[in-house]
Amino acid sequence: QVHLVESGGGLVQAGESLRLSCAASGPTFSSYAMAWFRQAPGKEREFVASVSPTAGNTYYADSVEGRFTISRDNAKKTVFLQMNSLKPEDTAVYYCAAGINTRVILTTPLEWGQGTQVTVSS
Repeated sequence: QVHLVESGGGLVQAGESLRLSCAASGPTFSSYAMAWFRQAPGKEREFVASVSPTAGNTYYADSVEGRFTISRDNAKKTVFLQMNSLKPEDTAVYYCAAGINTRVILTTPLEWGQGTQVTVSS
């Protein structure tokens, strides 16, 4: 199993950037696909981005394509989400998740982090 802890959230203005981190514990981090999801107030949790275990493949929601970049450092057991050109509609709690592959993680993640708040003011 893997335990996930997110960090890096905060309050920024529209157009600015943030970098989220998700630190994992456990010996098998490099075998997991990793993903970021987000949940805005009153809305369902939605997929943001995912990365395969070896970082060979990345996938993005249309709403963040070209602005956000997911990456991972398996040696440091950490996954990142670089968020540029932030918009007020990006305001949400962002969650890190681990899964067996980038397809299954969309519906059935194995583990979730506790979330980190991102607020973008206009």
